[in-house]
Parts: sequence; C-alpha cells; structure tokens
Amino acid sequence: MIRIFIAHFSLLAATAILLLGSGLLGTVVALRADIENFPEGIIGLIMSGFFLGYVLGSYLCPHVIRSYGHIRSFSVFAAIGCVSVILYGMWIDPFIWLLLRIITGICMLGMYLVIESWLNSLSSEKTRGRLFAIYMAINLLALGSSQYLLLIYDINSMAPFALIALFFSLALVPIALTRIQQPMQVPTEHLGIRDLYATSPLAAYGALISGIVNGAFWGMGSVYALGIGFGVTGIALFMSSVIFGGSLLQWPLGHLSDRNDRRMVIFAVSLLASVAAMTVLYTIDTHRTIGLMAAFLFGGSAFSIYSLSMAHANDHIAPEHVLETNRGLLLLSGIGSTIGPITAGLLMQWFDPRVLMIYFVALLLLLAALALLRRQVGEAISTEEQGDFVIMARSSPAVLELHPDTEPVADVTVHEG
Repeated sequence: MIRIFIAHFSLLAATAILLLGSGLLGTVVALRADIENFPEGIIGLIMSGFFLGYVLGSYLCPHVIRSYGHIRSFSVFAAIGCVSVILYGMWIDPFIWLLLRIITGICMLGMYLVIESWLNSLSSEKTRGRLFAIYMAINLLALGSSQYLLLIYDINSMAPFALIALFFSLALVPIALTRIQQPMQVPTEHLGIRDLYATSPLAAYGALISGIVNGAFWGMGSVYALGIGFGVTGIALFMSSVIFGGSLLQWPLGHLSDRNDRRMVIFAVSLLASVAAMTVLYTIDTHRTIGLMAAFLFGGSAFSIYSLSMAHANDHIAPEHVLETNRGLLLLSGIGSTIGPITAGLLMQWFDPRVLMIYFVALLLLLAALALLRRQVGEAISTEEQGDFVIMARSSPAVLELHPDTEPVADVTVHEG
C-alpha cells in the first residue's frame, strides 16, 4: 500500500513539474516569436506544430513505450524535449521552430502517455474516479501557475528556455526513481470519425470547435495580450485568468448540465463564452479589471465545452464504447487545436491582434447555433439517464481509461521497473 501511494505521488509530482514547463514553453515561444518580428501567420503556424506533434504522437509513442518500457521511453522523451527547448534559444528561425514545436508535441504526448498509462495500472475500480479528478486538477492548476514564471527572467534572454529545460529534466527524477511495477499495455489510438459523428453530431462539433478555440488561445493568446499593449505581468495575468477560469468554473457548469438537457447547456455556455470574449475585446484596454474578469469567465465557459461534449456523447452510448468514443473526441479536439493557431495567426496578421476575440465569438456562436439545431432534430435524453459530468483537460488517450464512465479494463501484465 505504501509503495502504491509513493508511486501515485511520484507520478503526480512528475505531472505537475512537466506541466509547469509545458505551460510556460508555449507562452515563451509565442512571445519571443512576436518580439523577433515573425509575422502573426507564421507564429500561428509555429504554434500549431505542437498540436500536430500531439496528434502524431498518439500513433507513434505507444510503439516506443511498448518496445522500450515506460522508464526508458520517458527518459528518451524528456531528453529530446530538453534538447528541443534549448535549441529554441540557440537557433531562432521560423522553420526550425516549427520542427521543434512538432518534436516537442510528440515528446510531451509521450511523457503524458507514460504517466497516465502507469496511473491506470495502479488504480482500482474504487480509486480511479478520485485519481482522475486529482490528476485533472493538478493539470489545470499547474498550467495556470506556469504563466507567472514569465516574471522571473527577461523574455529576450536564453534563461526562460533554460528554466523550461530544467523542469523537463526534473520531471524525470520521480519517474526514474520509481520502483513500482510498470504496465506492459499502452493504448493505441483509433479514430472512427464517421461512427463518432453518427453517435453524436453535436459532441463531434463541440470537440472540434473547442479544440480550435483552445488551440488558438494557447497558441496566440499571449501574442494578443502583447499586441494590445500588455507587459509581461499583464500577459501573465491575462493568460492565467483564462486558465484559472477554466479550472474553477467547469464544475458548476458541469453540475448544471447534469440536471438539464446538455444540448441547451452547450448552447448557453457557448453563448456565454462569446459574450465574455466580446466583453474582453471592448474592456481590456480601458477597464483592465473588468477585462480580466471577462477573461476568467471566457476561460470557464470555453474550456468547459470539450468536457460537456464528452459527457453528451457518453450519454448516448453503452459503457463498453465509452473509451473508443472519448479517444475519438480527444483526437478531434487535437485536430481542431492544430487548425486554431494557424487560422487565428493569419487573421491577426491580415487585420489586427484584437481580431482574435472576434474569431472566438464567431466560432462560439456557430457552436451555439449547431446546439440549437441538434435540439430541434434529436430526441432529448432524460436527466435520470444522463451520466455525471467529468472535468477534462489536455491529456493523452491513456488517461481516458481512468474516466469514471469507462468500463474498468482487465488487469494488465506488469513487470518490475
């Protein structure tokens, strides 16, 4: 029991350390690219590389982990990730940075996959729901806290990249020292978009559009804040306001969806997010406090859409199909996250950084309209038949096995690490 507790603590500690570095990296790369006068369209393309790497890693990394084991694979991913982070500061070139972003995305997915598949093997039917909730809370809080690391060093120096590489290296320590058994089984990605759409069109729309919005925020949010005149402190406040909103408001919104038609909740949340984005657009310059409060509300509502979409899809399927469906939604979100920074970057280049909020409003209103349309053509599921809402954040396919709606998988064969 003590060894299991230590293993849980080690894996969760590695997650927090890794996410501090990952959350900081995206903001630093985007800001530094803007400072280096890269066009916004090129910045968007560079930032999309991370999410492209994430999608590619869903197919590539499981084979590496099965071949070399969890600890060795994590060591490889962490080492390559550290090298790629250092190279950002040593070789400032848009094409090189795009390649580095893809490599970083693959490595991050691989490290997530190691941690989450290991957590799966250590969980039981009684503990996996609680473990899932703790893991998601650490995920969101670490990403939000990482933005304040911007204040430590000059963004124009090599130091921020060195700090991120330090976090990637430190994440390896609790993994390398773990003596608990490591699993042999790692999920392989499978995406049946046609079946997924047939099961729940609104869930597919929600996963894709939320991915586009979230990807555009993660990729271009800091560039937007810099473009409207924020300094480093203001950028950290803006980014963290959105992220912490996504951390703290998802639960009450999800609780509301458990007692109402989720399609109407998705409609209301999308509408709320669009209003919040429009409020940010018109207040962030002249009334910063109101603008940051609106950013908090935007994050809480926009970040909830993916979780609501997953809950809506799970309401329509049997437990044995939950895992495959959720993996499909995760990849759809990843595809959307790849599209988001590219399109947002081009719009910001052609018009003005402030167009990012207008882009968000248009996407969210589109989703609201689709939710209303689906309510007209589909039958409602009674609230008694609906499952419970579960908060979701950036993750690998492996964490979906911890999802409370997923049928427990059979115990896997393990070997000593």
